[in-house]
Amino acid sequence: MIELGKEQELIVVSRKDQGIYLGETLDAGPNDRVLLPKKQVPEDTREGDRLKVFTYRDSSDRLIATTARPKLSVGEYGFLTVREITRIGVFLDWGLEKDLLLPYHEMTSQLEEGQDILAALYVDKSDRLAATMKVYPYLKKDSPYQKGDKVWGYVYQIAGNFGCFVAVDGVYSGLLPKSEPSDLKVGQTAEFRVTGVKDDGKLDLSQRKEAYVQMDEDAEKILNKIQKDFGGSLPFDDKADAVRIREVFGLSKNAFKRAVGRLYKERRILLKDGSIEVKA
Repeated sequence: MIELGKEQELIVVSRKDQGIYLGETLDAGPNDRVLLPKKQVPEDTREGDRLKVFTYRDSSDRLIATTARPKLSVGEYGFLTVREITRIGVFLDWGLEKDLLLPYHEMTSQLEEGQDILAALYVDKSDRLAATMKVYPYLKKDSPYQKGDKVWGYVYQIAGNFGCFVAVDGVYSGLLPKSEPSDLKVGQTAEFRVTGVKDDGKLDLSQRKEAYVQMDEDAEKILNKIQKDFGGSLPFDDKADAVRIREVFGLSKNAFKRAVGRLYKERRILLKDGSIEVKA
């Protein structure tokens, strides 16, 4: 069976004015053939020759072959450029004459023309090729990284219940959990620290440094903000709501408490009932 969206070697069955017809066997019937347009037929091609082609659907929704090699085959993923944004979806440049459709329901963020995005190729319910930004099922889980390693990753999706989904090296599955405040957006690339490797090989990530280093930085950040924005007296303490702490300092409640504890131990602040004051 001729497979849609894959590169395969087929046999030249017959030659017509519009090109040559290819099939898996020399005696392939009309329903088991695909046209390779005349302009793509290599010189001196004869019946019985074998050609490596990629199959897709043309603008008239007909199965057609090409000797060009697109950037993706079905089940693969990679970076593609946004060519055009229309009312039916976004069209991506994937190396063929006909651009690849990214349906709106397969997008994970708003896009702009010229933007490079990570996308995977799949066959939709209408037996057409389409792209998706939801690449989680396609990413690899056998990375060479271990806890403590520094890595680079591309944010491809953000889910409120989980956090930022990251393609490490554009290849491996990683997650920056929602417990870690972040202003990252889909399409951004950032450096992360591997905080753990799950049993299934997925990577847990963080943008924060090792706790003993990060605590000192957080402590200085808190101290400076209290002095600058609150006149030296913060109207809440480390028992405050986690949402409020995150809004003011961009820190989780646990990170805030650790840093406040460090400042108190160093006698740089006073903890009062419901407030924190910088010592003169």
